[in-house]
Amino acid sequence: MPDVNGRPDVNGLRAEQSARRPHTGPRASRGVAEADAAAGPKAGMEVQTQTGGSEMKTAGFDEATTSETPPSEVEDFAQEIADQVESFLIALREIARAEDLATGVPMLLLEVSQLMLAGGRLGAISDVVPVERFEPDIGPDPDLDELRERLGYLLTDVDVYTEVFDPYAQPPELLNGRLSDDLAGIAAALVHGLKHHRAGRIDEALWWWQFSYLSSWGAEAGAVLRALHSVIAHARLDSAREETA
Repeated sequence: MPDVNGRPDVNGLRAEQSARRPHTGPRASRGVAEADAAAGPKAGMEVQTQTGGSEMKTAGFDEATTSETPPSEVEDFAQEIADQVESFLIALREIARAEDLATGVPMLLLEVSQLMLAGGRLGAISDVVPVERFEPDIGPDPDLDELRERLGYLLTDVDVYTEVFDPYAQPPELLNGRLSDDLAGIAAALVHGLKHHRAGRIDEALWWWQFSYLSSWGAEAGAVLRALHSVIAHARLDSAREETA
């Protein structure tokens, strides 16, 4: 289904219509309990969320000012997520350029692990509901072909992996993936939200990061993390067994 502004979702997938604002009509509820919330929060309404052990207000939702002046707690939270996102993106580019598998895989494991912390924080808060009915246009999607190709070259020997798509399905479904494709897809989703954040659209940035974490890059990062962990575990443990044999 087409997403807002008709742009492709992460990895070319289309966002589920129920998960984002439609082109016309009221805003999708995205899990908001009250029926009238489907048309968007009322002026002055607040949504309570949890970040760690402390309470945070997602937005004051004053229709005239919320998108420009969100509460300081939300700004601080969004800035922390943005810092983690930028750190991951910088590290990913540097790892891809280095073309050193011996250090690249352990560093990727570290960076993806740290990114999952940001994702966990996004998943732990209540649904973020932007004030605007439609997502503002952020311009063209970034060209990440070079990054994908560099990662593919770096990870040639371990790029393709097999993942259990749904561990609760009977029988479990096996899915083949590529680390290079998944890492580039994760980067694309993160950059999308980062553009909103840099433009001062805090609620849009948080909404996109939260939605894409739950719908795409969270699962991809989890699969990548397990694959990278397996690569390192085999390299360390298998060699240790050979030495003791």
